[in-house]
Amino acid sequence: MKRIGFVYSDKFLNHITPAGHAEQPERLSHLVNHLRASGLLDSMDRLDPAPASEADITRAHSTGHVEFIRAACARGGGMLDDGDTYASPESFDVAMLAAGAVIGAVDAVLAGDLDGAFCAVRPPGHHAEQDHPMGFCLFNNVAVGARYAQSRHDIARVAILDWDVHHGNGTQHLFESDPSVFYISLHQYPWYPGTGAREEIGVGPGRGYTMNFPMAAGTEGDAYLQAFTNEIVPAIRKFDPGLLIVSAGFDAHRDDPLAGIRLTEQTFGTLTQLITGIAPIVSVLEGGYHLDATARSVENHLRALTEKPLAEGV
Repeated sequence: MKRIGFVYSDKFLNHITPAGHAEQPERLSHLVNHLRASGLLDSMDRLDPAPASEADITRAHSTGHVEFIRAACARGGGMLDDGDTYASPESFDVAMLAAGAVIGAVDAVLAGDLDGAFCAVRPPGHHAEQDHPMGFCLFNNVAVGARYAQSRHDIARVAILDWDVHHGNGTQHLFESDPSVFYISLHQYPWYPGTGAREEIGVGPGRGYTMNFPMAAGTEGDAYLQAFTNEIVPAIRKFDPGLLIVSAGFDAHRDDPLAGIRLTEQTFGTLTQLITGIAPIVSVLEGGYHLDATARSVENHLRALTEKPLAEGV
């Protein structure tokens, strides 16, 4: 079996959202309890995260954005945007720790200490734009990790694969003019946040390095598997990244309350097998709001990370 790291801290539970909000601490506590009961948690290498530095964050975000989040939390938190993104007094520190978890995973995987890693973090990140929070997200965890890998490990090309049911507008916008980062997203469309049309392929020198797969509500796993086999896996192989980061949202599960895609937990396992063997993988939790469905999906994802890849010859 491959050595897979599991990056987690109980401090992630200290980011508090209002009662009834979809993005609750129970998302992680239930997940960890499920993985422990399954026996899978004991088979992975546990990593304790350290906070990202402000220099790490500002590779992806403006200094003003960092100061906005810090000041809002110092005032006691509250709503940070015009929609549903909240902070509590400890949220700044928790968000710095979430981004730092990805950095720690990048270090361990690229050093060869681990074959891959999964970061069980919150708040999620892929909606966070360069200069404002959005969609439950404060800092863009995968973007911070990608820029860190390029800056500190001299990785020339990073691929980011985002299968969260919502399009990762923040990640796309941060990298859409950069040919060194290949962003690929599969998501329900039209749906929140309204971006991610097929014709959005990047701008300027980054044109051709963004690939979107908008999926209609009701889409099942066969369409995802076809997209992976026919387009996504060949495209990532051609790009030849030194690191593959997965924005691993599990809200495309058929039981999830926030969207209408109909994947199963087994589908997530198969998708994972299709991408193993292409490049070192760091996987980062994004969405997933049905507690049991998310836990089962993460379990299938993690088990697949340890197995022989299916990507050879695809």
